[in-house]
Amino acid sequence: MPLLWEALQQVLTQAPLRHMVTPGGQRMSVPLTNCGALGWTSDRGGYRYRGDDPLSGRAWPAMPAAFAQLAREAAAAAGFAGYAPDACLINCYRPGARLTLHQDRNERDFSQPIVSVSLGIAATFLWGGAERGDRAARVPLFHGDVAVWGGVDRLRFHGIAPVREAHHPLTGGTRINFTFRRAG
Repeated sequence: MPLLWEALQQVLTQAPLRHMVTPGGQRMSVPLTNCGALGWTSDRGGYRYRGDDPLSGRAWPAMPAAFAQLAREAAAAAGFAGYAPDACLINCYRPGARLTLHQDRNERDFSQPIVSVSLGIAATFLWGGAERGDRAARVPLFHGDVAVWGGVDRLRFHGIAPVREAHHPLTGGTRINFTFRRAG
């Protein structure tokens, strides 16, 4: 994990975390940034991927080799050989932050899995069904946990319950999540 942490610090110097706005004008509770050829963004115009950071106008930082290798290996272990992510969304959860149930629908190819990596304080992953109103299972996520979903489960609703106050030796009072996707 130290290699991932060091690589993350380099990404953050080039593309700092920021709170984006939803299409409805609400400030998102989780600050985020991206690395890779494409980055996920949100504003009043909608959700989308773009090749440049809207704050700087520059390309997103390159995806660190350690990130890409972890994503490829995790996907392969889950049965998705040949995975080549081109986007890594980086979320930083602080106590009280949450991510409501949603589907990852902005990618072009739904045959490609989602790979999610957790660092820092624990969180509760909400693993829902095909409909937003389906009852969601509550799955604890700890430092170093990796979740991969795809195939028939690729469009399941998922989210993060409000994060509780805690401390982790590496990340302090935060949870960092890398979400790898093949977006383009």
